[in-house]
Amino acid sequence: MKNVLVIGGGIAGMTVANALAEKKDIKVTVVTDSPYYFAGPSRPLILTNEQRYSRTIRGYEESGKRGIKVVFGHVTKVSPENREVIMSETTTSNFSKTKISYDYLVVAPGVTFDGSAINGYEKFWYNNTTVYDPGRVHVLKERIWNLNSGKVIVYAPKAPYRCAPAPTETALLLYTILKFKGVQDKVEIVHIDANDKTQPPVIADVVSKIYEKAGIKLVTNQEITEIGDNYVVTKSGEKYNFDVLAMLEPNRAPKFVEEAGLGKTWMDIRGPQDLRHPKYDDIFSAGDIANLPFPKNQEIAFETANFAANKILEMESLPKNPVQYAFIGWAYMGNIEGKLETISVRFGLDFSTQPPKPSKDTEPKKEYTVQKDNWEQAYLDRLFGYKYQN
Repeated sequence: MKNVLVIGGGIAGMTVANALAEKKDIKVTVVTDSPYYFAGPSRPLILTNEQRYSRTIRGYEESGKRGIKVVFGHVTKVSPENREVIMSETTTSNFSKTKISYDYLVVAPGVTFDGSAINGYEKFWYNNTTVYDPGRVHVLKERIWNLNSGKVIVYAPKAPYRCAPAPTETALLLYTILKFKGVQDKVEIVHIDANDKTQPPVIADVVSKIYEKAGIKLVTNQEITEIGDNYVVTKSGEKYNFDVLAMLEPNRAPKFVEEAGLGKTWMDIRGPQDLRHPKYDDIFSAGDIANLPFPKNQEIAFETANFAANKILEMESLPKNPVQYAFIGWAYMGNIEGKLETISVRFGLDFSTQPPKPSKDTEPKKEYTVQKDNWEQAYLDRLFGYKYQN
């Protein structure tokens, strides 16, 4: 029986695990650092009370019933030569080390947020919040609902980063809250973006028009290089004071990837449809960590995971699953009327053609917010084996 070890219990990791666990003669083990999974796409709506933590959390118990073994711990080292992964009970532990051997390894731990290149970040990290993790989105919510005047800075680093529209969604949802409270004229929102336009580019024109109506200032092609107690500085030397900071740090792969010689910023792969490492036939990557010429989002995580699983099935002479790089996505546009009823834009990107074929509906609609929620819930139900019960 072949042992497949998956690092990461998110969308990519669980997609691989589910695709392989149903095959006989394959044993699947997932290593994840949390006993539950917290979904990301709808997380910004926690700010406006349109989403609840409970609807986006799933445990792994039903996965166990499917034959997937889930181990909780932190991967500290990958040893390709020995075909083993070393994990510990905590991220800093020098004891309780456990070694897990594999025949195939799928590396899908998601991204690490790294502000180390920003001067002052180590000292003033606590000034920053984002919608990208369960704790910080709650802090951002607390700060914006208590803000009645001042300035808000939203920042997007150089692409690629996880969930391209999230900084834009953040800016517009924060504006919605301020408008709902009736203090929008007393608070300035500035979106600083290290890219030449907001991401994803396919809807940048839609975002620009809504920003103009809302009075949100957009500064492009500027990286934040310094953070202080109440200010940030961009690469060009411009200083922006803030009362609330929602800065997404640059994304990268976890350190164990580089230490194992598997890549630097991202994990190296042979190509979009062959997720094997260039040097090792038995090591794959999937999801946000893979060095792909695509955005980093849930749908691409799903597609890459299926390509990785298919390659393992092919190498084991087993039937493969259909898959292609094409998806429909939704971006929250808030509600500039100040209603806590978010409307969204729908867009599509088909990477199965070259050049990639974009599509979009330029009219934000409430039904698209509902569609995004249904899509997320369907993924969670499919991968974790049960539906949310009200």
